[in-house]
Amino acid sequence: MQLPGYLQRFDKDQLQTFTNGLGAPVVLLAIMGMVILPMPPFLLDVLFSFNIALSLVIILVAVFTQKPVDFGIFPLVLLIATVLRLALNVASTRVVLLYGHEGGDAAGKVIEAFGAVVIGGNYAVGVVVFAILLIINFKVVTAGAGRISEVSARFTLDAMPGKQMAIDADLNAGYIDQDEARSRREEITAEADFYGSMDGASKFVKGDAVAGLFIMLINIVGGLFIGMIQHDLSFGNALEVYTILTIGDGLVAQIPSLLLSVATAIIVTRENETQEMGKEIRAQLGNPQALYIAAAVLFVMGIVPGMPHIAFLGFAAIAAGYAYWQNNRGKREAEKPGVPVKSEASEQITPEIKELGWDDVQQVDTIGLEVGYRLIPLVDKSQGGELLTRIKGVRKKLSQELGFLVPPVHIRDNLDLDPNAYTIAMLGVTIGDAQVSHDEELAINPGQVFGQLDGRPTKDPAFGLDAVWIRPNQREHAQTLGYTVVDAATVVATHLSQLLSNNAYQLLGHEETQQLLDMLAKHSPKLVEGLVPDILPLSTVVKVLQTLLFEGVPIRDMRTIVQTLSEYGPRSQDPDVLVSAVRIALKRLIIQEISQGNKEVPVITLAPELEQMLHQSLQAGGEEGAGIEPGLADRLQQSLQQAAQQQELEGEPAVLLTSGMLRPVLSRFLKYSVAGLHVLSYQEIPDDKQIKIVSSVGQ
Repeated sequence: MQLPGYLQRFDKDQLQTFTNGLGAPVVLLAIMGMVILPMPPFLLDVLFSFNIALSLVIILVAVFTQKPVDFGIFPLVLLIATVLRLALNVASTRVVLLYGHEGGDAAGKVIEAFGAVVIGGNYAVGVVVFAILLIINFKVVTAGAGRISEVSARFTLDAMPGKQMAIDADLNAGYIDQDEARSRREEITAEADFYGSMDGASKFVKGDAVAGLFIMLINIVGGLFIGMIQHDLSFGNALEVYTILTIGDGLVAQIPSLLLSVATAIIVTRENETQEMGKEIRAQLGNPQALYIAAAVLFVMGIVPGMPHIAFLGFAAIAAGYAYWQNNRGKREAEKPGVPVKSEASEQITPEIKELGWDDVQQVDTIGLEVGYRLIPLVDKSQGGELLTRIKGVRKKLSQELGFLVPPVHIRDNLDLDPNAYTIAMLGVTIGDAQVSHDEELAINPGQVFGQLDGRPTKDPAFGLDAVWIRPNQREHAQTLGYTVVDAATVVATHLSQLLSNNAYQLLGHEETQQLLDMLAKHSPKLVEGLVPDILPLSTVVKVLQTLLFEGVPIRDMRTIVQTLSEYGPRSQDPDVLVSAVRIALKRLIIQEISQGNKEVPVITLAPELEQMLHQSLQAGGEEGAGIEPGLADRLQQSLQQAAQQQELEGEPAVLLTSGMLRPVLSRFLKYSVAGLHVLSYQEIPDDKQIKIVSSVGQ
């Protein structure tokens, strides 16, 4: 048969998806239909049987579930089953009141069976049995399960921060990896959601038990009224007919309700361990010593005159036999060679501690970044974190600028830090720290803005500029006022880039230097062949390269550096002499980095008298500025700092031009006291550059 065109457009998968989504709407429509529309007795029998079967399946699943969280859909199933049963109560009540006078099977065979067979057709017995079931369900099972659900939900939510911290501690200690930590966090979240839902679902069970009592009373009163007034039945006849049907209806509903209440109690009283309930009970109640004592007590009670001897002596024999079997089973498992087995009721055997070795000694990270727990979203790609990508870009940029491969950055979370703080360490020593807000953006004042922003004032951690933490929706407004706005990941990456650039000399060691020489040897083998160790030891080459990086000179041009070392190495092994020679050879690169290609180089000089005084001080006191008189050193720093700041305000680089003898000493002396000051010697100015003296210190 040819299908219509609109059906031909559905393929098999689409049709299956469409039909799978019909389950919930069909159930809701069926429940609504049971409440509104009259139902035949046969359909009532089918639905009552289905309700009992569903309750049995639910309680059995609860028994065999490994741990409560595995049955996470239980609150939803409990709600659906409760609503279904209440809808059946409404439908059966309609049938009982409309057709109850016609006979016992007027409301269906199931209600008739429960009214006639279960309670023997005696409505007085039925009332007593129904009342007892209601008391057991409402006052014992439901009340206890509701209280446990409430306490479990509160304690589970209160314990979440501690569990999260324990996971972070295991992750920091290396016991688990990122994937297992993420899995454990998801499990904790699922557990909290489950017990929170169970706290609400237990209220449905409690309300269902109360509803059963009121439905029974209303049905009896309504049946008496309808039977006596509308169908002219006597009081006794009406009471017997409608009470038996009502009790049958109530028992049909209360038995599934009791099963669901017991299932709820089983779920909330289980420990959150991966084990079946039967095995758990057998492991914890199968203690041989306890069973032997119980068997002895039962035996004594069994031999007392007047007691039922067979029952007590029979159970005494069963308890003693099970204890004997359990004891022998534990001994057999313990005697197995090479396998340390324990009985189910005994404590867990502590695993043997592995002997320590050199693998247990952790080396310090070359570059380390530690973040507080609130900054974890910055480094977690699953949460949209971009910091890892930014750090990769920082490493690539610095490697290209400096001339060697910057080592990877080891990132970890640290619970000892402030939640919004991070620290940057190099070779195990902290070189920078700050606090950021991962859900805000930093508006940096570049020097001239046209208004104030509503936010938290702070300082840019990379350059110390005034800044304000603002909300993301303020970004465009801040940019119109002249602020530079960056996100938290960019703040951390920029701070890291600045610190790595300033401390690049600490990242270069013997291995990195040898790799640079090996790369150069691929293109210029003769140039590298005789340098190490014939002319210079590798340690001296490392010292030269580290000094160049310390003074802000990139080592990209390894060809020129090695050529100069090969030329001057036979004359001197002094690293300072070799550095000065290499700097002169790299003078074009140095000036290009400073002046950005300008023909004229603005410089700051020292007065001739001051230079002469410094020469004499160095000859008298040695290197590193140790011979400079403290008062003179302080005045020199202040004067050069003022001159450098003036150059910065004019948008020009700050360059101190001095003699070749003073340059290494003043470069180290002023490295951290006068930020941004470049110290050059006269020989380091290329011939095609012109010098413009902007100030002279000491005059």
